[in-house]
Amino acid sequence: MAGSNKTKITPPRWLLAELTYKCPLQCPYCSNPLDYAKHSDEINTEDWKRVLSEARKMGAVQLGFSGGEPLTRPDLPELVKHARELGYYSNLITSGYGLTEEKIIQLKEAGLDHIQVSIQASSKDLNDHLAGTKSFEHKQEVARLVKKHGYPMVLCVVIHRENIHQMPEILAMAEELGADYLELANTQYYGWAHANRDLLLPTQEQFEQAEEIAQAFKEKVAGKMKIYYVVPDFYEDRPKACMNGWGTTFLTIAPDGVALPCHSARELPGLDCPNVNDHSISDIWHESKAFNFFRGNEWMQEPCRSCDEKDKDFGGCRCQAYLLTGDMYKADPVCSKSPDRQVIQDALDSARESALSADEQPLVFRNSKNSRLY
Repeated sequence: MAGSNKTKITPPRWLLAELTYKCPLQCPYCSNPLDYAKHSDEINTEDWKRVLSEARKMGAVQLGFSGGEPLTRPDLPELVKHARELGYYSNLITSGYGLTEEKIIQLKEAGLDHIQVSIQASSKDLNDHLAGTKSFEHKQEVARLVKKHGYPMVLCVVIHRENIHQMPEILAMAEELGADYLELANTQYYGWAHANRDLLLPTQEQFEQAEEIAQAFKEKVAGKMKIYYVVPDFYEDRPKACMNGWGTTFLTIAPDGVALPCHSARELPGLDCPNVNDHSISDIWHESKAFNFFRGNEWMQEPCRSCDEKDKDFGGCRCQAYLLTGDMYKADPVCSKSPDRQVIQDALDSARESALSADEQPLVFRNSKNSRLY
């Protein structure tokens, strides 16, 4: 087993609580696993409280309530209250679907610090098409209610070929809604996004034009709105650091209690990811095979092993390496030093051909029926 000297293990700082895979939306770029329908069990309220308590005792300070759609869990206010009592800074990552003013007040009183609302597009028709649910008008109302009740207005829009042409309108929408923070999250190709990659990946011309528009707007609203622009890996020549270093900062707990070094780690073979029903968070973090697997650099192959940037990017994303090369030990192909860099160019070429094709295939939307296809 690969790994590092255990005396160097740092405590988790960021806990992502994926409360459920249930979601009223069907986004074709969802990061949930393709076979999420096979993982329908959910740990109960008391087990979640134990997880929060144990992770906080270890040093976790940031907490994200995510899913699926976390609002489908009726115990969300109770978990938020427990998190506040423990001293977490808590963030609700939501589609906004089903979030009423009453629920916002309830979550505020329970101690929730932050709400991030996602909107799929700047127009009703495209938003509702991508979400697979009529939700655009409700999302906009939720965004206004979030601000009304004293939360920072945090808006997230996932960018891809289906909506990238709306960049000026997306920016205008964020300004009209009074967003304090706008995350323009270019799609990262895992889960359902990987399955739909040829249909979602923008051309380089589209990406460059959208980035130019976004950067110009960023200067225009400086001091009024903070814009976070997440660049798509496929147009970079160096990979992102995998979760700030595998098993160093981030801890994800899936709805069924499986502990993951990153939210996509279920896709990797042979990790034997532990479950919180069977192990304490401390044992999972320090002793489990999964969390030690890619710690340090002993696992690295060339060119990563001798690269002078290995302590900066840690060889890139293990899930992306696996999805693109079939070998999770290889250098992330996004890196220009990778011998597999051609697979990135092949993906870009395939996406361009798809964009020009008159017989473009339809998107595969996230739902339990489609999950059985994989």
